[in-house]
Amino acid sequence: MDTSYPREDIFTSHPNKPANSHTVVNIGAPAAPRDHLLWSVCNTVYLNLFCLGFMALVYSVKARDQKVQGDERAARIYGRKARCYNILATIWNITLPVMLLALFITGIVHLSQVVNASLDLFNLRGYMGSTEDDK
Repeated sequence: MDTSYPREDIFTSHPNKPANSHTVVNIGAPAAPRDHLLWSVCNTVYLNLFCLGFMALVYSVKARDQKVQGDERAARIYGRKARCYNILATIWNITLPVMLLALFITGIVHLSQVVNASLDLFNLRGYMGSTEDDK
């Protein structure tokens, strides 16, 4: 019994295959770099606080320019920066209106409680009217 490693019989070629055959896997061309321009325009137009949407738009335009010039490496870098700024702007654009809506609803509830308490304060029926004991 042969106990030497690596085993030679595993790596011997098949009788129908040539000894120098290789398997080639074609994955395809790499995807074109994304510039996220439409997303950046939407973030720029809608609630552009802290200029996050504008920064995303700047990097999106830079990514598109580099893609047109053929520099895919720079286009990918600018595209990643545009995506990061777009993510931050989108989070901000969703969080701020939700917080304002929550504060508005909380304010209305609190205001209604204050109004009810003040009406009860000025309601003199319980204090000055006749009571059951007077009858």
